[in-house]
Amino acid sequence: MSGSGSPAVSAESLVGRRVTVEAPATIANLGAGYDTLGLAVDLVLQVTIEARAAAPGAPEVELTVDGEGAGELPADRSNRLILALEAGLAELGVDGLAGLAWKVEMTNPIPLERGLGSSAAATVAGLVAASALVGGGGLDPSTVLRLATGIEGHPDNVAPALLGGLTASLALDDRVESVRLDPPTDIVVLAWIPDRRLKTSDMRRVLPDTIPRADAISNLARVAVGVAGLASGRSDVLSLLTQDRLHEPYRAEVYPELPHLLDAARAAGAIGACLAGSGPTVIAFVGMSTETADRVGNAFTTTAHYLGLPGRLERLSTRSVGARVSSR
Repeated sequence: MSGSGSPAVSAESLVGRRVTVEAPATIANLGAGYDTLGLAVDLVLQVTIEARAAAPGAPEVELTVDGEGAGELPADRSNRLILALEAGLAELGVDGLAGLAWKVEMTNPIPLERGLGSSAAATVAGLVAASALVGGGGLDPSTVLRLATGIEGHPDNVAPALLGGLTASLALDDRVESVRLDPPTDIVVLAWIPDRRLKTSDMRRVLPDTIPRADAISNLARVAVGVAGLASGRSDVLSLLTQDRLHEPYRAEVYPELPHLLDAARAAGAIGACLAGSGPTVIAFVGMSTETADRVGNAFTTTAHYLGLPGRLERLSTRSVGARVSSR
């Protein structure tokens, strides 16, 4: 059951229903795959949502957050999770949403405004929760992708958050096409997560409206070889894929530490290194060698310290599983 042609469902019938869903963090772009590629990793948002009857004077959203975002995420309908939840319910034909209030318990290890898809995870979790609360056929994946892309503005984070693994996505006028690949399992993802925050909207403003043809060709070739190589099981192509000429050079104008961190990781033995989404998190892909991982991690830490960019190092794994209902 999905789409505007669905029979109306009473919001009142949802009162008392409860669902727990999870959605992973994601790394968008992977260098050259600007706004198209994304990879799910094992930082997982978990939310439990319960529908209640709205009452005069009572809060419309009762929100408890354990982890990132505690004390700062809005406890109202502007919260990205609730916005997506109600968008999904509206798509499913639920009438009278103003008559509902929501109790939300959230455990969130995904840092906010750091380029690891915290907003996309919340959006996808809200849409998956909407399907689970209504039951029946729910929203099919293509509808979730379309709605999530409409909310987020682009599909690079929402596709891997929904599907898991490595995704290549294209937003068309009426739908989003996304192709999923199993993620490489012979790599470790090292992430330097600065304390500094960067808003996606601010990082997009520095991008030019036009780019040199040679830069476009370079990125197209790297994405083609990178995706084909990863599909055939070659993680070494990450060295090519993670070299970008469309967005990272321009973002370095407002994030001058970026090229130094990338160069340090590559010099220390990383297969490839790139900005995570719009940053400021910087990631490096390394093989399964503990020695190499330690060396790259130390390179991130010492370089960031030298540059005066405090933060923390996280060792992550790729994640093949996307958003899912963990309990009802």
